[in-house]
Amino acid sequence: MKITKHFHVPFNNLNSVSKNLKHILGTLLLTVLLFTSCSKSDVKDDDCDGLCSVATAEEFNAIREQSLADLTQTFQFNAEDSYVSLTSDKGVTININPACLTLNGNAVTGTVDLEFVELFDKGNMLVTNKPTMGRLPNGDKALLISGGEFFVQATQNGETLETTCDIQLGIPVGLTGGVDNEMTLWTGTIDEDGNLAWTEDKRDNTNGQGGVFAEGNQYYAFLGDFGWSNVDRFYNDPRSKTTILVGVPEGYDNTNCSIFLSYDGENTGLANLDTYNAGTGLFSEHYGQIPIGLECHIIFVTEYNGDWKYAIKAVTIADNDIYTFTEGETALATEAELKTIINGLP
Repeated sequence: MKITKHFHVPFNNLNSVSKNLKHILGTLLLTVLLFTSCSKSDVKDDDCDGLCSVATAEEFNAIREQSLADLTQTFQFNAEDSYVSLTSDKGVTININPACLTLNGNAVTGTVDLEFVELFDKGNMLVTNKPTMGRLPNGDKALLISGGEFFVQATQNGETLETTCDIQLGIPVGLTGGVDNEMTLWTGTIDEDGNLAWTEDKRDNTNGQGGVFAEGNQYYAFLGDFGWSNVDRFYNDPRSKTTILVGVPEGYDNTNCSIFLSYDGENTGLANLDTYNAGTGLFSEHYGQIPIGLECHIIFVTEYNGDWKYAIKAVTIADNDIYTFTEGETALATEAELKTIINGLP
């Protein structure tokens, strides 16, 4: 097998031995997994004719929907209960007052079904298409560092319920590296293309922190409604910013593939390039929010015969850079393999 791109560990910051060690271990893990996935099912220019069975938009959407379904936890409770406290697989507590639940404005009785999704790492964010891009006051988007992304939805007989009071989450801070007092609450909206973006919840709530405060080993978040919520803060880097362009193999566009950015050293944030120019065939980070000199990994993902097809480039961002992925750089992986690869990045 021929590997056309080599991943390297930057050693320009020798002030932290532990950071360099993490980079080395992450790169070794990535290399091993790349060889493993490639040996299973290489996809190269000389292995197929033309476009190598390019995924349809429906196929790409289906594999992401399946990933989200795989991570969805389900609970049931009785609407007549005085108070409901549930615990997720990761130890998040979900506290709901059933008396606040309504259907078409009417109080709910009987059995209630609850769906819950929790995302704490880049791998799960990527396969479910739930990056951490927050809206700035001017409408642009920039990377958020997350204390957890959450989806909470209550239904009865398939009909979506509403709530007239907050849903409280107790989130272990150890899942995302410890307490960060700059975290605030964000609400997620999904556009017509299925892409998620986050808007800060400006409520002057508990401790004036927009619905989130930290106490002991927990974040406590107060969600005003069902849907997607996120405990976040903006990524902070004082360096000058730029935009970048990324080209993808022939046959791909924003309907059947995605481009993500994994910032080195950040385990709980994932950026994406959400703009595609059909004329140039390039994805763009058109907001100009990427720090010049940033060490990161650019990730191309799509679907291939029910598996994930991907390629990864380790880069140091330069002003107005253009990066290009070729078919020969791609490999296949299962969902579990791809998540391990993404979470193993430095």
